[in-house]
Amino acid sequence: MGMNLSSSDKDDEVMMDINTTPLIDVMLVLLIMLIITIPVQTHAVKLDLPVDQQSAPPPEPPPVVNLEVDFDGTIYWDGVIVADRADLQQRFRSAGLLPQQPEFHIRPNRLVAYKHVAGVMATAQKLGITNIGLVGTS
Repeated sequence: MGMNLSSSDKDDEVMMDINTTPLIDVMLVLLIMLIITIPVQTHAVKLDLPVDQQSAPPPEPPPVVNLEVDFDGTIYWDGVIVADRADLQQRFRSAGLLPQQPEFHIRPNRLVAYKHVAGVMATAQKLGITNIGLVGTS
């Protein structure tokens, strides 16, 4: 605590300095209380691991059909040229009737018009094909 023990004749002057010692004491007490009340940090990670099931093997991934649309609208089904739209529809119909529908990866050429790719996708959707993905070119 601050105390003025001067022996000068200027006892009438008011002391203009703020005594900060009590403020520091209060701040230290608050800091200690904050540190005490913070919960202890644990470095454990809780994981819900799956139960080992011997009865069910993992399912096989569906077969993949690669469809390529060339710059002039020519369609390739796994590297084989599709003759026309009727042939494409027949192939989609037969693929849609399989117990496990294949995954279709459509890879358009960089120069192909959008209408050709949209036509292939619309035909597939119309015939009930649901596993369709576009593969980008670099």
